Amino acid sequence: MVLQKRLMICASVFGVMAATPASAAPWVRGFVVGQYEYAFRYGGRADFSRAGEIEPGVDCPHGSGKHFANPAETKRTISLQKWRSAQEIEWITAPPGVEKTRSPTSTRFGLWNRAIAYRGYRRGIETYVNPWAADDPGQPEVNSRIGDGFNLDGKIKAGDFVSPDGEKGIDNALYRAWGCDAPWRGNGNANLDMRANDKMQDGLYTMVIRVSGNQNPRNDSDAVVEIGYSPDKIVKDARGGIATDYSYRILNSAQYTRMKATVKNGVVESGQVAELHSPRIAWFYDQLGDTHFRQGRLRLSMAADGLSATGLVGGYRDWRDLYAENTFAQDGGQQGVREHEDHVALYFALRRNADGMFNPVTGRYDGISSAYRLKMASAYVVDPAQLMDVPRHASEEWRRGVFEQIKANTIKGAQTRIPQDVPPGTTEAAVPRVERELVELPSADFFLKTLDRPHYPDGDVDNEGNPVDEHGKRIDRPRRHQQAGVSPMTLVPKDRQ
Repeated sequence: MVLQKRLMICASVFGVMAATPASAAPWVRGFVVGQYEYAFRYGGRADFSRAGEIEPGVDCPHGSGKHFANPAETKRTISLQKWRSAQEIEWITAPPGVEKTRSPTSTRFGLWNRAIAYRGYRRGIETYVNPWAADDPGQPEVNSRIGDGFNLDGKIKAGDFVSPDGEKGIDNALYRAWGCDAPWRGNGNANLDMRANDKMQDGLYTMVIRVSGNQNPRNDSDAVVEIGYSPDKIVKDARGGIATDYSYRILNSAQYTRMKATVKNGVVESGQVAELHSPRIAWFYDQLGDTHFRQGRLRLSMAADGLSATGLVGGYRDWRDLYAENTFAQDGGQQGVREHEDHVALYFALRRNADGMFNPVTGRYDGISSAYRLKMASAYVVDPAQLMDVPRHASEEWRRGVFEQIKANTIKGAQTRIPQDVPPGTTEAAVPRVERELVELPSADFFLKTLDRPHYPDGDVDNEGNPVDEHGKRIDRPRRHQQAGVSPMTLVPKDRQ
């Protein structure tokens, strides 16, 4: 990437514009996305709390969700399974002898992880892959009427949000469903927002936007806006912010959309398109992919100096994809215990609030209206010298394949109501973590015999495909399929695929 100096002629052009009406001329504005997150609004106060509640506010009257935040919350959840014995419930909540282990907190959380992964109507059903088979533990939902997003269906309904500037009919059911989920709720400090943005800024992926027209960048009735993936890593300035005016290539690939748009006083409004493709929020390689919004729209507000922009992109997303992307980045129990969120509860919240992409076969909606917030810095967005597809990391393809398999099993189970297996290599139910950590626990035998876990005919493997023994230790050479001499990241021209 080459730093290109802003042309000095811009100053004289603005001077002429101030004195005479703007003349029509071709123009281009480019931006690189520096912050990308769900368009949730925060109404809490960090310095306010009530007993057992976290930052109550106008969005979430009882504050953020607090699933698995303490032994009492965990006990409440596992007590919902009628097939658990009283001893099992008590020992999971407070494992006997846990303080004698090298890492009591890690051992306790590992056991919670395994236990909460199995909450079905009978033993043996892993309920992150089959959440429909569990009782709905309940997810606090947003009560506020104010919300960001778009009117996707052209209607004004009783349950719709009103935008901050007064527009009625805003469809953002994802905000209602997940807006009180602890790791996604905050005032610029939501844990998963920060994690995802940090990974994006450190090179996991890059998203760029290019706006062009033939009239004027502040007002143009016939503009074009493009959004897509860039193979070039984000460049930061000396203070750690997003540097302006660097060059980024935009790939006309699976994560790319070109739309007609209008510009009025610097606000870009795209037309609504049947399918809007763009990079999706991720903090691990296996989550990377296409948002694939249906009935998608894009809105940007470009600063007068052209150095920054903010905006929204949204549409209906398949809510089962959203569930899988959030649940299986690592494994459901690990993220649930660490982030105080319950993916089974999030599943039912998504299903309950789904409002688009009606499926005539099931009689249900497969989509949920959503909006993502964008903050951008100016950039030179250019076409690559040759057509190329989104790069793949050879060293991560094993993990990506496992992610796609567990997502497919989850969707199949939800459609057929037939419990699906956990594919090997996912670390679901803390396999093989628990086996490693229980060596020092006096009550280990009870948990190993009592708690359900996935079993595989060919033996256990870790999340990189390496065989492990009954104690979770590696017993063989790595099974990663990276070829000798092949770069971990390869850009493949389309004409060679």
